[in-house]
Amino acid sequence: MEWILIVFIGLAASSLGSLIGLGGGIIVVPALLYITTLGILPDITPREIVGTSLFTMIFTGMSSTIGYIKHKTIDYKSGLIFLAGSAPGGIFGAWMIKNLDAHAFNLYFGLFVLFVSVVMVLRNKIKPIPYNKESGYTRTFTDMSGQTFEYGYNPVVGILISVAIGFISGLFGVGGGSLMVPAMILFFYFPPHVAVATSMFMIFLSSIISSVAHISLGNIHWMYALALIPGAWIGAQVGVYLNSRLKSKTIVMILRAILIIIGIRLIYEGLTG
Repeated sequence: MEWILIVFIGLAASSLGSLIGLGGGIIVVPALLYITTLGILPDITPREIVGTSLFTMIFTGMSSTIGYIKHKTIDYKSGLIFLAGSAPGGIFGAWMIKNLDAHAFNLYFGLFVLFVSVVMVLRNKIKPIPYNKESGYTRTFTDMSGQTFEYGYNPVVGILISVAIGFISGLFGVGGGSLMVPAMILFFYFPPHVAVATSMFMIFLSSIISSVAHISLGNIHWMYALALIPGAWIGAQVGVYLNSRLKSKTIVMILRAILIIIGIRLIYEGLTG
């Protein structure tokens, strides 16, 4: 029974994560934490949940990237620039997790999830960071409806922001996309479809790097990882398909509600556990 549940978690998390560029860890981690409290997975620790989630996201990111390549929505240069900051941040985050106990982990992760939900609510009200087009990176993108977007940023600012995002990725096993997508849209005025696709490309690369650190620290539960991978691969393809068919506003509204529920529950467990 638990194996079917894990496969379903991987499928659902990857579908949603790939659809809006979160990677899936933001669902996998709290889901596994919750069913652990029910005694369904009694032999897995919070640090193993994080490591297993990050390792699984290698396959979510790979599957999503293959799908978004076909739609030509990935900004490869930006993905590599952000990776230059997120890689060292992710390694440091993976190292820091050893200092967290289960209750502190729930509390901090719950606060992080609530923060992400607030950022997503306010994203349309925040103006992008101004930048010098001559010294920064600029690009134009035309979506399927024919609307043209121009976006850009200062590479130094992009790297600094991605360092913080990488740290959170390694610490909480959420792939970085939970903050990277809002950051690209809020700060750099990325078109949503480009932000999602670029985030999944970056998640694919950064998850490989962060997983190396977690493997070396023994933070991967290999049996559960093998159960998550098939659902993660298929779910990522489902997410890419839905991304090109559904309105993102509807999915974002659902995600906000899910994040708030998850965040409040984890904070409660962290304070009362």
